[in-house]
Amino acid sequence: MNIIAVNAQTVFKTNLKEDVGPNSWRIIKKSHDQALAEKSTYFLIEMNTFGGAVNFADSIRTLLLNSPMKTIVYVNNNAASAGTLIALASDYIYMNSGSSIGAAAVVNEKGEVMPEKYQSYMRGLMRATAQAKGRDPKMAEAFVDPSVSMIEYKEDGKILTFTTKEAIAANFANGEVSNISDIYTDLAIPLANERVYHVTTIDKIIGFLVNPMISGLLIMGIIAGIYFELQTPGIGFAFLVSLICATLFFAPLYLQGLAENWEIALFTIGVILIALEVFVIPGFGVAGILGIIFVICGLAFSMLSNDFLDFKISQPGLLMNAFLIVGASMVLSVILMILFGRNIMKSRVFKMLVLKDEQLSATGYTSSTINPDMINKVGMSRTVLRPSGKIEIDGIWYDAVALDGFIEVGEQVYVEKHENYNLFVRKISEKVIE
Repeated sequence: MNIIAVNAQTVFKTNLKEDVGPNSWRIIKKSHDQALAEKSTYFLIEMNTFGGAVNFADSIRTLLLNSPMKTIVYVNNNAASAGTLIALASDYIYMNSGSSIGAAAVVNEKGEVMPEKYQSYMRGLMRATAQAKGRDPKMAEAFVDPSVSMIEYKEDGKILTFTTKEAIAANFANGEVSNISDIYTDLAIPLANERVYHVTTIDKIIGFLVNPMISGLLIMGIIAGIYFELQTPGIGFAFLVSLICATLFFAPLYLQGLAENWEIALFTIGVILIALEVFVIPGFGVAGILGIIFVICGLAFSMLSNDFLDFKISQPGLLMNAFLIVGASMVLSVILMILFGRNIMKSRVFKMLVLKDEQLSATGYTSSTINPDMINKVGMSRTVLRPSGKIEIDGIWYDAVALDGFIEVGEQVYVEKHENYNLFVRKISEKVIE
């Protein structure tokens, strides 16, 4: 028993079986932290990835290079592109039969090869990683650059990709294995105490929420909530929906290290500026335009890594992709609101959820029930309408929306229409001096 206690070594295993991105980086980082806390001897990544974002691959690479533990990458099928960089940073590379590794040229989201400056950076990153682990830097560079001549392994003009047997023959991989136990045997750790990182429900939820499609849907919820809140003052429910969507959008991105405090603040300031433009400042000018710009930028910037507007650390094309997601979501949200917005607000479910009136009748207010007799009634604005506010007709105060866009306090108005539980009014005279 004492011999077993002395010889047993802890191997902490985690998986990288998705595109390299914020979620995979978060899982690897959590796994590594747990492995350190448990004083593991080895840190093993079972890999099956077609690549991903260079900045997150570099984060994982740096983690492995600086790890006090011995690191192992087990390529179980694929280690393409960014996966090759991560594998290079490990102490040991093992590959399953039929696996491949390589093809690490930098491409955009369409698979098109990026300009030379990106390739140059990646070549340097690959060389430095290979040198740090005692591997051939020229071979590492050939994974990126087709002009690197390695006639014994590839044709000139082709990017290097190894099969399992080719990688072993080139002394790039340590061996071919059929399972993890074979790795332990080869490294002479047959008494390995294997610990495995188990993905939690929170991990799955965060991974789900940072999906670009889900982010787009949440942006639609944010915009729709803001729109209905501004169009129907006092309902509360629309604001709650917008707040929930904003929380679900920003929180996982913040936990992933993407959304920064200043980006969330930029979005918040944008919403405040839009609200000021609608409710306080006459017309629609600088505040409203800046508000829209701040909201769009706050949402887009939160979706990708940047060093305070320096986006060089992000994968090429991600900035434009983020703006496209935000823009498309906002446009689609507006289209849906135009098509279905009025029906939603008139629906029975919506009426059950919203607060129709904020004041008590005992204080001189009445609920905004639809009344055809209100059409053409004349009254007076009791608050500024920008465009929403309060008017008084026959001694009773009502919610109203100015069709003129802006009406000062004390203006005489008349009711042109009554719908959506609001009176829609226009000015009919100069300001009344009381």
